[in-house]
Amino acid sequence: MVRKPTNKETARKPNMREAILAAAEELFATNGFNAVSVRDIAQAAGANPGSVTYHFKTKDGLLLEIYRRHCGPMNLRRSELLAAAKRVRDLQDRLEAVVRAYVVPAFTSGSDLAGGGARFTRLRAVMSAEGNEVARKIIAQTFDDTSHAFIDAIHDSLPHIPRTDIVWRSHFLLGALYYSLVTPDRVSRLSRGEADGNDPANAIEQLVQATVAAFQAPALDQAVPAKRRPVVSSKT
Repeated sequence: MVRKPTNKETARKPNMREAILAAAEELFATNGFNAVSVRDIAQAAGANPGSVTYHFKTKDGLLLEIYRRHCGPMNLRRSELLAAAKRVRDLQDRLEAVVRAYVVPAFTSGSDLAGGGARFTRLRAVMSAEGNEVARKIIAQTFDDTSHAFIDAIHDSLPHIPRTDIVWRSHFLLGALYYSLVTPDRVSRLSRGEADGNDPANAIEQLVQATVAAFQAPALDQAVPAKRRPVVSSKT
């Protein structure tokens, strides 16, 4: 069953278009894209289905607008920080600056919107896991250019690491970023309260330092292979 946002969640929206966007974002983040209908969104926003199609044409168009409103400012800020990072001469310092340029905007993007950055990050994680073709196209359209720019900048800082390895490691960074934003309480729980998972400054530093170390690890074809146990065949 699709969970509907409460009246409190959709109240105080400045206009119907914003109410529809807020309701759709909450529903998609909670239930996924496939399980939510235009009627569900309209009901949650206190609108009629015609209002959704009037403002956004289709459910696909609504999802695209959600990505645009969050990711436009975030990608712009990332590009600004990346341009500054690429001017750093020392390769070690440049690598850290590039990683920081990628991480920091994700913790601040969308903070002025209802639900903040964490809700949209949860939506992104759900969309990535759901495997919907529409969502895949929107994600590629929204992020691929920026992602290529960061991968190239990291490769420039680590020219001895194959670009394919950097792609894998940037993939792991994205997963860590999702998890850090969506489930910060896990850090507090597993550290028995000694660390605050909801402290964004500390989360950024931990993520940046761990990621820099991961990028600097030897390339896969250069790493010392682990000793393998002999394969024991079982006869039936």
